[in-house]
Amino acid sequence: MRGGGRVTGGPEIAVVPDHLDVVIVGAGLSGIGAAYRLQTQCSGKTYAVLEARESLGGTWDLFRYPGIRSDSDMFTLGYPFKPWRDAKSIADGRAILRYVEETAAEFGIDRHIRYGTKVVGADWSTASACWTLTLEQRDAAGDITQRTLTCNFLYACAGFYNYDQGHSPDFPGMDSFAGQVVHPQFWPEDLDYAGKRIVVIGSGATAVTLVPAMADQAESVTMLQRSPTWISAVPGRDKQADKIRELLPPQLAHRVIRTKNILFSIGFYQYCRRRPEAARKLLTGLTARILRDEKAVAEHFTPKYDPWDQRLCAVPDADFFKAMKKGKAQVVTDHIESFVPEGIRLKSGRILEADIVVTATGLQLLAFGGIAPQVDGAAVNLSEQFVWQGAMLTGVPNFAVCIGYTNASWTLRADLTSRLVCKVINHLDRNDYAAVVPKPEGKLDERPLLDLASGYIQRSIGDFPRQGDRHPWKVRQNYLLDSATTMRTSLRKTLSPTPRSAVRQTDLSVTY
Repeated sequence: MRGGGRVTGGPEIAVVPDHLDVVIVGAGLSGIGAAYRLQTQCSGKTYAVLEARESLGGTWDLFRYPGIRSDSDMFTLGYPFKPWRDAKSIADGRAILRYVEETAAEFGIDRHIRYGTKVVGADWSTASACWTLTLEQRDAAGDITQRTLTCNFLYACAGFYNYDQGHSPDFPGMDSFAGQVVHPQFWPEDLDYAGKRIVVIGSGATAVTLVPAMADQAESVTMLQRSPTWISAVPGRDKQADKIRELLPPQLAHRVIRTKNILFSIGFYQYCRRRPEAARKLLTGLTARILRDEKAVAEHFTPKYDPWDQRLCAVPDADFFKAMKKGKAQVVTDHIESFVPEGIRLKSGRILEADIVVTATGLQLLAFGGIAPQVDGAAVNLSEQFVWQGAMLTGVPNFAVCIGYTNASWTLRADLTSRLVCKVINHLDRNDYAAVVPKPEGKLDERPLLDLASGYIQRSIGDFPRQGDRHPWKVRQNYLLDSATTMRTSLRKTLSPTPRSAVRQTDLSVTY
């Protein structure tokens, strides 16, 4: 082997060869699922999962704030090939991390993960039809070395969040605040909030998770929002699923429950989009029934936008509303004028006294884990490219990205995409192609890749590729349609190939 590196962090010390058939970037929920599909559907392909951090799990390992949990049920957020066996349908972060770790170990995927390995450059060579990746590797002492690795196919499974930096607005007067300011993405392990006055700025999924999780120990918890968000109580445990698991074998039960939940989520989404006024009445009515305070519902839980213009926040077993009813939490809808030593002064003149302020103000988007692909040394302007089947980009050969659903569990589309990537790789081998790249027929009307009005999306979506106005260039938010058509798509019609005979032969040795 020439220059192979040894990276610690997994169960064994593993050697990265100079050349691989496939490189998967990211060892989170998507990357582990992609590795399973690759090793079961593209038998014999050499691959590695490159993970910049020192452990697997992605989101579920990085975020450690109180109460972190999924906002999708685990029967659909989990893998179709590994049944979810825990009792709770809406699971906490540690349970999800254990599930991902178990999956990686059970199928031998953990032996292919290279920890402390960050992709800082990716250049496609048309002449040799391969990627040259520039890697930064961090050893146990924290020293960083740089090396290169080549591969035939690059699959980015790092999601679209910036793990190194969250969205933190620069509020006036923050330096004058006498208390502590914390961002959920970088939660201090030693933070003691018992008996403290907490203000959580924000009204998204993170905020509605933090409030009930902190309420029992804190003196008070206030969620401060500029405007209301749609919040819906959901069962933390799926009683129908429990009954099905009692009656059927695990794998069959998992498929039945998964199908049930997929149909419900799609049906509810379509109901919200087609009958927004009825959906508004339904959601506000359910909240009023729990809180028994119509004034509070009108002021704090009735958004101006329609349901699913932004992602709906789910609260398991109504824990957020129960904390309010017990007097342990409150919601304030107002704008921040400035921080003051004792807390936050609002535009209304009111001062919210606080010992700790949590800025649950959202995430930063980052396209494909920060990978900025080049082709023959020239940077690719991602915002000028279109996404084919929600998976591959125009102008970038042998490159795929994993993008989940915004209106349903991320893994539903992620798994479809991984299966499609395997189909493309097998298509290359079967036809003796060195490379393929999507090319549309005719002009496409461009649309944002993620069509949601949420602030965290609108802030950065201009840096992402576009979707088109028609299939297969339109990124649909409908798993039923996608599951029926994605694997049946004709690769010959939309993927432009490069025959292997047209590629310069190079010495790309593979070390096992």
